[in-house]
Amino acid sequence: MTEQNETIPETMRAWAVTTPGPVDGDRAPLKLVEKPVPTPGRGEVLVKVLTCGVCHTDLHVTEGDLPVHREHVTPGHEIVGRVVAQGPETQRFALGERIGIPWFRHACGVCKFCRSGHENLCPHSVYTGWDHDGGYAEYVTVPEGFAYRIPERFDSLTAAPLLCAGIIGYRAFERANVPAGGHLGLYGFGGSAHITAQIALAQGIEVHVFTRGKDAQKFALELGCASAQGAYDPSPVPLDSAIMFAPVGEMVLPALASLVPGGTLALAGIHMSDVPTLNYQDYLFHEKTLTSVESNTRRDGEEFLTLADRLDIEPAVTKYPFEQADQALRHVKGGNIKGACVLRVSKE
Repeated sequence: MTEQNETIPETMRAWAVTTPGPVDGDRAPLKLVEKPVPTPGRGEVLVKVLTCGVCHTDLHVTEGDLPVHREHVTPGHEIVGRVVAQGPETQRFALGERIGIPWFRHACGVCKFCRSGHENLCPHSVYTGWDHDGGYAEYVTVPEGFAYRIPERFDSLTAAPLLCAGIIGYRAFERANVPAGGHLGLYGFGGSAHITAQIALAQGIEVHVFTRGKDAQKFALELGCASAQGAYDPSPVPLDSAIMFAPVGEMVLPALASLVPGGTLALAGIHMSDVPTLNYQDYLFHEKTLTSVESNTRRDGEEFLTLADRLDIEPAVTKYPFEQADQALRHVKGGNIKGACVLRVSKE
């Protein structure tokens, strides 16, 4: 293993999900602990974490909405850092290079999904911050083939939300089949939705936002969205497409009801509460499409980062010190966010 000039310690500070449960409950599920600094394996690099975005998926991992894949896992998968060591058979990134580490960590490469360009559906896929320790830590490893170079124009704070909120929003936008000059509804308006809104607005699409937070509604209007209203309010115009970012199944029905005939609703989350019984005639007839979004392919990530650079996407971030990761998760759960929350883990 080759190291940079700086000395790499044997242990590091990291947050760990000790007992999954509510982040706003009496017993804290997330604790700041000491862990060994991981050693990069074959094809992996060791990264010193600069920043890490706080994603709704981290909340699902911490609260137990998703099954435990790794005991005492360290959450976090919107990671920006610098390569400080290389495992065997690595050549893609230089020591000291700034890279981004996303949710999607590995796929088998040989199943029918991987071979057909749908590696996001690989049954053997694994994920950073769920199957492997993530970025709520001072160091993390990543297979170099699943990391990204980050466009220079983004600093380490604003780059972090691009690595999941941005990439997933981009895939959801593609899945939603938004027509040129069409009307798009965004349900929920946090880290992912505010980036997706900028992608749509830059292409001349009219965006309408549905969210419970008054500050989030105000922020949507400041970005140039045509309207912003409550999460369950009817749309002021018929929607050609809609994307559901909020993990709330009860919001699916009003979103479907707002679609034009032939419209598409894409559900962008990895977890969602139960969708109520729906009447086919009222909500799905007239060739409406209801689809989901699962993770992303590496091609999605590369395409989105190129697009974000070209369109001058500007992620809005609320910065939290590393020691307040638990508070940042509670902020995300509250839902009234202006953009995305990001942990500052170490200095540049």
